[in-house]
Amino acid sequence: MAVGLAALAGLAASAATVVAEEHVVEMLNRGDSGIMVFEPALVRAMPGDTVRFVPVDPSHNAASVEGMMPPEAETLAGGMNEEVVYTVEQQGVYGIHCTPHYAMGMVALIQVGDDLSNLAEAKAAAAKAPGRAKKAFAGLFDELQATE
Repeated sequence: MAVGLAALAGLAASAATVVAEEHVVEMLNRGDSGIMVFEPALVRAMPGDTVRFVPVDPSHNAASVEGMMPPEAETLAGGMNEEVVYTVEQQGVYGIHCTPHYAMGMVALIQVGDDLSNLAEAKAAAAKAPGRAKKAFAGLFDELQATE
């Protein structure tokens, strides 16, 4: 009987374990949405998930946009031409850019969970983005809110 209870307890514990998901984002010179893009540019994740940024084409990186991260989130600072895996722990909106192609609009948004309490701050920071990045972020925010 003790073995049966132990097995049942182990089964219940494993059923309660949530498996984190990995989201793959490619860094491309040309993609479905144009030149110098992250695909997908909008990722919906849950706390504990990872986002893997893969430099399919050379001369790209993935880095946080100042003012576009949840307050307690770790900054992302991927190296040039390097694959980076970033674990999202805090709920909210994360703004990501490719450093050399930021003004060309190479940006991405990550929505983590349902608590988007930093949305207003992220939008305000995106409104100050250079060149095409401002327009690209505006489109991503529209897409984000259209599906809420």
